[in-house]
Amino acid sequence: MVSFLQSSAWGDFQKKLGRTVIIRANKDWRYLAIVERGTGNTRLYTPYGPECNSLAAFDAATASLITDAKQAKASFIRIEPTYRLSPAELKERGFKPVTYNQLQPAHTSVIDLTQSENDIIAHMSQNTRNIYRNYHKKDVRIVVSHNPKDIEILLGFLHSVATRNHITPHSDEYFRTQASTLLPIGAASLFIAYHHDTPIAASLMFDSPSTRIYAHAAANDEYRKLSVGTALLAYAILDAKKSNKTHFDLYGVAPESEPDHPWAGFSKFKRSFGGSDVEYSGAWDKPLRPLSYYLYRTYQSVKNR
Repeated sequence: MVSFLQSSAWGDFQKKLGRTVIIRANKDWRYLAIVERGTGNTRLYTPYGPECNSLAAFDAATASLITDAKQAKASFIRIEPTYRLSPAELKERGFKPVTYNQLQPAHTSVIDLTQSENDIIAHMSQNTRNIYRNYHKKDVRIVVSHNPKDIEILLGFLHSVATRNHITPHSDEYFRTQASTLLPIGAASLFIAYHHDTPIAASLMFDSPSTRIYAHAAANDEYRKLSVGTALLAYAILDAKKSNKTHFDLYGVAPESEPDHPWAGFSKFKRSFGGSDVEYSGAWDKPLRPLSYYLYRTYQSVKNR
């Protein structure tokens, strides 16, 4: 399953943020990598990449990444391969595990949309099925928008959630750029739930030809008794099925072996839709300028504590 974060659409979005994007490929591997410049440090980051079909292909992709990183004067490369490599194989190649600030989740839950619609619904929890089948009886309707201006609806909900939970989301401009880049070309879809004529929940989802990704979502807390977030997500899953996609990626869950994980609550919510857990190799760094890299790691470690 090719990641949306390795797509040309994602690359176009990154370019509009002012970042340098590098794309390399041959028959056995490919990657989209982003030059990310920070204070006193530059890294070459390939989200959910490189994509490869063998260990030899991974080594070839890594060699190419190192060449690109040196030309960009990067201190290190960061990878998140979806091709499963063992920690030993990565460490043998000079990679170091990222134990903080992982940018993309190493565990997710994916729904197989090649099943029949009835089977997809049957694999949802009973409560989820009931909410989906009855949401319209509560005067709730769900619409799909590709109008970038409608991102303001989601932004309003995100601001409320951020204030309530004391979190810092991406900037408004980040979301507006994402919407203006991805929505008009069908690389994203904005799902909006209305109660009568009042928007009460919204979710921005990324779309590739094969996969829909549950990316950003928020709702008006005053309407929580309507469970509209559940109805909206179920609607988006079945809409992806009708759009001939083969997978729905719920994008990030806690390992089931970690019941006290900070994501445990919304992971239980995501798993109620009947997907199967998928585990990737996680994020790994390969230092190219050891002193700069270790100063960066030390700073990140202190900041985390």
